[in-house]
Amino acid sequence: MHVVLAQPRGFCAGVERAIAIVEKALEVYGPPLYVRHEIVHNRRVVESLRRKGAVFVDELDLVPDGATVIFSAHGVSKSVAQEGHRRPLRVLDATCPLVERVHRQAVRFHDEGYRVILIGHPGHPEVEGTVGQLPPGNMEVIKDEQAVGTLPHSHDHKVAYITQTTLSLDETAEVVQQLQARFPNIRAPGREDICYATQNRQNAVKALTQRCDLILVLGAPNSSNSNRLREVAERGGTPAYLIESATDVHMAWFEGVQTLGITAGASAPEILIDELLAHLHVDHHNVEVLSVNEENLVFPLPRELIKDMDMISPSSSQPPPQ
Repeated sequence: MHVVLAQPRGFCAGVERAIAIVEKALEVYGPPLYVRHEIVHNRRVVESLRRKGAVFVDELDLVPDGATVIFSAHGVSKSVAQEGHRRPLRVLDATCPLVERVHRQAVRFHDEGYRVILIGHPGHPEVEGTVGQLPPGNMEVIKDEQAVGTLPHSHDHKVAYITQTTLSLDETAEVVQQLQARFPNIRAPGREDICYATQNRQNAVKALTQRCDLILVLGAPNSSNSNRLREVAERGGTPAYLIESATDVHMAWFEGVQTLGITAGASAPEILIDELLAHLHVDHHNVEVLSVNEENLVFPLPRELIKDMDMISPSSSQPPPQ
């Protein structure tokens, strides 16, 4: 069986930064270190950090005073951020810079008097954090074009929309078209607010559908971007399965498959790809990389973490002062 690996796949710059923040903070401040929600949606990553001393909690009231707490890559509401800074905690924000950009856009639209509509999946941590950038009741969330019809008409015509970063331009196109039909003067976010990683990984899967009989997507079941990759493959006419690891594979899937495509969500580590290839006994001579984009973006660590890293010498075991 021939295997084609999508490129790009796996970790994006925002995920790499978030994981690095936790790992460096553990080195600088020592365990236990608290993380609000999963730092990224991947069990392998979360369990690895947990073994190193990270403690994952759902709410800040589970974090003791004086501790170090990290906000996940998905971002948090303003009320959570304010609570973290109000209490005697050392707070590090691992929110993806592209998510932060969407937050700022939401606030700008609201400050300019626009009614803000968010295209996203209700209940997703990123959506909850984005909605929480505005006072309660000031942002409406819709997940598909059918939901557009449930929105009340706007009499002042000042309507704007933003999108969850793990949705691509292709995914939101029909929703945006319906919004523009309902609100002809609706204001759109800038193209720079679109997550490059989401679009690139989906473009790579589209290329796989032209070559492959089956596509496997490595990613967590609660990972929005991983689920979208599977959906993109299926829309392209290629059967696809979302798996967390090689142990989820059913060999019956490969009956009649001559070319297998493999990709991974933005929070899935590369080791999962290696384990899958080993599980399938794929010879490296039968593995091809199909590259559609090169990604070289790197996001810097928080300034306060860099400062504390510089304050501690390799021989020092004392954490910097709170």
